[in-house]
Amino acid sequence: MIMLSLTAKVRKEIGRKVKKLRKQGFLPAVLYGPKIKSESLAVDFKEFDKVLKEAGESTLISLEVEGGKKYSVLIHDIKRDPLTGDPLHVDFYQPSLEKKIEAKIPIILEGEAPAVKNLGGTLIKNISEIEIRALPQNFPKEFRINIDNLKTFEDHILIKDLKVAEGVEILREPDEIVVSVAPPTKVEEELEKPIEEKVEEVEKVEKEKKEKEAEEEPPEGKKEEPKKEESKKEEPQEEKKK
Repeated sequence: MIMLSLTAKVRKEIGRKVKKLRKQGFLPAVLYGPKIKSESLAVDFKEFDKVLKEAGESTLISLEVEGGKKYSVLIHDIKRDPLTGDPLHVDFYQPSLEKKIEAKIPIILEGEAPAVKNLGGTLIKNISEIEIRALPQNFPKEFRINIDNLKTFEDHILIKDLKVAEGVEILREPDEIVVSVAPPTKVEEELEKPIEEKVEEVEKVEKEKKEKEAEEEPPEGKKEEPKKEESKKEEPQEEKKK
């Protein structure tokens, strides 16, 4: 497999000055790792976007820094604009190629499930990404799963059905369901279930409230007792007047 490459230049702009850098079409970046000194860099925004789409965040790329230095890195973290979603900053991490590390790999579904097309079912994707442990150079970009064999509502794809390269360990239970197809009635039941539960909860609260009020309500014969106590307090005053 040919490693994708991305060129970078040493960045001197820091703080608010990086805004000017972005306007020039460059993305601020930082390079770091267990065996290298951290370095501030800048990469061409369009070139970075192209490499990101092809490599993702779990595939090693070759980062070529001005001066002839090359590093095998992962696109480790991307900070994005909350409104536009555009990258504002990127971290490049150079891992040890001799030590296994963990990463989350996205799942991509391919094909069309007959149980959806012919039986009117709904495709249920229970897991969207899978955490693995492997050497960085063995990380897959993604897991592509073909769903053409989901012909009935009893068919499903499990973790243990996924094909992984040698040395890649999936950190999930083998019998976990990745994707399946639910029948129409079951989907409707799931949608209605929260509403029914809320109604039952309201009825339960109302019932408890009535029971509590019934327990706190005093017997009829004792309702006038407070008034009698008030009249007793007034008697000594009447005697003094006499």
